[in-house]
Amino acid sequence: MRRLLRTLAASAFACLLLPLGAGQQATAATAQADPIGMTDGFYTDPNSTPAAWAAANPGDGRAAAIRDTIASRPMARWFGSWSGDIGAAVGSYVGAADAADRLPVLIAYNIPGRDACGGHSGGGAGTPSAYRAWISAFASAIGSRPALVVIEPDSLGDFSCLNQAQIDERNGMLKDALARFAAQAPNTWTYLDAGNPAWIGAATMAQHLDGAGARQAHGFSLNISNYYGTGENSAYGNAVNGSLSASYGYTKPYVIDTSRNGNGSDGAWCNPGGRRTGAVGQTGGGAEMLLWLKTPGESDGDCGVGAGSVAGQFLPEVAYKMIYGY
Repeated sequence: MRRLLRTLAASAFACLLLPLGAGQQATAATAQADPIGMTDGFYTDPNSTPAAWAAANPGDGRAAAIRDTIASRPMARWFGSWSGDIGAAVGSYVGAADAADRLPVLIAYNIPGRDACGGHSGGGAGTPSAYRAWISAFASAIGSRPALVVIEPDSLGDFSCLNQAQIDERNGMLKDALARFAAQAPNTWTYLDAGNPAWIGAATMAQHLDGAGARQAHGFSLNISNYYGTGENSAYGNAVNGSLSASYGYTKPYVIDTSRNGNGSDGAWCNPGGRRTGAVGQTGGGAEMLLWLKTPGESDGDCGVGAGSVAGQFLPEVAYKMIYGY
């Protein structure tokens, strides 16, 4: 009953989170599911990489700050080939969040040719058929439980190293992923990733989103693993929606990754120094939500202040400096 009452009360609130001018498709997606109203806040993972590091290093002078300022915050959990049995991994994570009556945020990151043009986070499922089986198991493991899922960061930001057949293949996999979540995880909001303000123009990103089936997604995500300020991202997200409306007749809510944008960007994307964690909240300049989608302190790859590391590796010194902005 408690969840039902929250769902009814939050359904009107969820509509307020939509950007002005949102089309009927976005409204329909909100009406079909309300994971925010079904839960009592976002899930904080007790086994996140900063939490695990702080627990394993209680005598380190950085541990308390990392524990209290980063590990205690809700963040997304990333899932890929390293997750092993994807059904078991997702089911365990979502189950823990559900038991706590909290909303988990998950990121699916396993599409074939992942980060093909960037190279630092390459990999992914070996074939389209393997990916379809993987993403189907992912969606099925969530089932009717509430969740937010960002589908394949980087997948629409750079087509420069792909031919048209590869682009069509990728779009087919993304459309299939959206269809599987709609069918198998009805209380999940799905987001396609739309890169960041400095990657490609808003009109081109709108074209990429529509080609990948954005009409069937709840929304799109911005700034994942990047550093651009919330205002810049809001302006870009609003411009993407303007192009979606003008060219395709619909708009979508969007979320912004603020995990590392407190000091904005210096133009570098791969482990730049001097960055800071950013604010979170329900709204921000047109955004539906401000979320921590990248874990502060996790490396972007063997570059910048993370030289010698691999993508996803937790670097306590980077995390500690990110708390204070130096």
